Formats: sequence, C-alpha cells, structure tokens
Amino acid sequence: MQPLLYRELVPWYRLIDPPADHLEEVECYQAALEGAASPRPETLLELGAGAGNNAFHLKRRFRCTLTDISESMLDLSRELNPECEHVPGDMRSLRMDRVFDVVLAHDAVMYLTSEEQLEAAALTAFTHTRPGGAAVFAPDYVRETYRESHHLHTGDDGARSLRCLEWTWDPNPNDSTYVVEYAFLLRDGTSMRAVHDQHVEGLFRKSTWIDVLTSTGYAVQPAPRKLSEGFSDEIFVCRRPLG
Repeated sequence: MQPLLYRELVPWYRLIDPPADHLEEVECYQAALEGAASPRPETLLELGAGAGNNAFHLKRRFRCTLTDISESMLDLSRELNPECEHVPGDMRSLRMDRVFDVVLAHDAVMYLTSEEQLEAAALTAFTHTRPGGAAVFAPDYVRETYRESHHLHTGDDGARSLRCLEWTWDPNPNDSTYVVEYAFLLRDGTSMRAVHDQHVEGLFRKSTWIDVLTSTGYAVQPAPRKLSEGFSDEIFVCRRPLG
C-alpha cells in the first residue's frame, strides 16, 4: 500500500514539498540530459513524477509527459502543470508504445526495494528512450553514501500549518532497504492532529545501479549532483546508443 503522504495526506503535500525547492537539482538533471542526448532533445518522460515539482521547471525546456502510480499525486501535478500530458502508470510495467528523447526517474526510484524491481524500471526507461536519447536516474542514496539523518519541515497556508520531523534510519544494514519516518503535526484552524507515516525505501550499491542500467543496453556514466550545506552525491546518466 502506498504511504499516507501519497494518499490521505495529499492535500497537505505542497506544504512539505513546494516546487520552488526543486529548481537547483532540476538544473542539474536538465544539463545532464542535454549533454547526453543527441540530437537536441525536445520530449521528456518522467517516471514517478509525483506532484509535478520537477516538471514545473522542466516544462520550460521540454515537452513533458508525466507518469505516476498515484492518481491523487497526478491530480496535484495536473493543477500545477496543465499543459503537460499525464499518464497513470507504474514505472515497473508502464508501456506507452512510443519513445522520448529523454527520460527522468527522480526519487520515486527509492520505492524500488529489490534488484528485480530496479531491473523492471530500468527496462521501462530504456524501452521509452529513443536511440541516441538519454535517461537520468537520481536516487536519494546509494549504499556507499547513505547516512542517518533528520530534517524539520514547516509550511503555512492561511489557516493551515504543517510541522514535520523526517527521520531517515536503517534498521538492518545487511538488507537492501532503509526507512524514512515522518511525524506530522497538522493544524487546520483550531484543530490539530498528529500523523505517523513510514516509508520503506530501497538502498543499493553504486555498482548494482551501474550493472542494472548497463544490462538494459544503456551506456552509463555517474555525474555529480550538488546538495545543500556543501555536500554532493551522484546521479546516473544513461545514453541509449544509436543503432
């Protein structure tokens, strides 16, 4: 079952994850896709587009088709990006019978918790990438860069306010998952409630990512992604060869 953040808590989503927060990383993805695809890319497919925060910026450059497994999240994206095409679908099994210049799979890939699921999503991306086109896979972590962390999120919108503690931890370092716990305090006027939402996410070694993406037919090159507070990590830039 999908986490509460993508079901019952969707009306609160913009307060925890506003589109403006995605600009810097989107600039990284756009540069990577433009640098890897030839000729100049014009069409983009995003797998796991969620509320459309990446597309809000990318649509200025690409004609975007956005897919997600959650209809409620796609509805949020439709409000934000009415000019974009929206298609319900699971990145592990989606087939659209057409190809795109570039494909983006952002942090939604973190919900792939086994190598088999990772392989299925990689095949979906490859199948929808034209020869000479490119894809970017941007997981939050690989095993080598994972670290326990916590963050406080705040958001206010008129009578509604959100405070959320996000705590990322790994109960079992010997498996291929970690856990993100969200503790929400949600105030609507004079009403206050608390909600706990747990997300189980996948965690794979860098070499596993490269092996899986290469096995589909991509040529894979890790590239840096700047993070806040002077940190950086890597994304996987994939090119589908011509012919």
